[in-house]
Amino acid sequence: MSRIQTVFSALKANNKKALIPYITAGDPHPKHTVNLLHALVKTGADMIELGIPFSDPMADGPVIQRASERALQHKVGLKNVLDMVAEFRTTDTTTPIILMGYANPIEAMGQAAFTQAAKIAGVDGVLTVDYPPEECTEFIAGLQANGMDSIFLLSPTSDAARVSLIVNQASGFLYYVSLKGVTGAANLDVEQVKARVAEIRTKTNLPIGVGFGVKDAATAKNVAAFADAVVVGSRMVTTIEDSNDDNLIANISALMHELRATIDA
Repeated sequence: MSRIQTVFSALKANNKKALIPYITAGDPHPKHTVNLLHALVKTGADMIELGIPFSDPMADGPVIQRASERALQHKVGLKNVLDMVAEFRTTDTTTPIILMGYANPIEAMGQAAFTQAAKIAGVDGVLTVDYPPEECTEFIAGLQANGMDSIFLLSPTSDAARVSLIVNQASGFLYYVSLKGVTGAANLDVEQVKARVAEIRTKTNLPIGVGFGVKDAATAKNVAAFADAVVVGSRMVTTIEDSNDDNLIANISALMHELRATIDA
């Protein structure tokens, strides 16, 4: 059982839902990333999505695009991200880390080389936005053979055939994109998302996380009522963007405390 599966099992046994914050590695500066990861765990993160900076992040709205730009200004690449995970793992061996990014950096490193390096660093799951499930069976097999989960996105426009294809290839959990568009694009329709998640549950026993539109604690609470995990990205990155070196950890911690308390309530 992977670390991701272990966390979801433990949460289910305690009737709790996972809180999964997203940050971009290297934002606002590489020196902060590992400290931010530890702060997120200390204040209630059950697992963390760590974004790989990329110059053309097609699924991301302007907030996370700017985060990638800030990280790229400091020349943060995939190898640096893996080094950050490895440093985090020297003192935290239990919190799952999910890398979220795009195919280009992985292809540049080579799928086999990436998979091996990710395993050594201590990565638990990989979500690659632009690897179609029809074209990455070998990559998925490599991840799973090395104890890592392959996370896939499902969207409001995913038809029944595509949902079936994805749930048969995914492991760890499914990430439901709660709205049409990029991250942080609009306010989500909670009832519509609830109905769609219920429909997906008829095809899989995998936990289902919901993200891309969770902008505040109230929305997080509503989503937690029916999803297994709440993913918060743009709001986390906005808080980082609005902070400085002196208050960064305090501001992120305050947001996490608010989200954790609301979801648990």
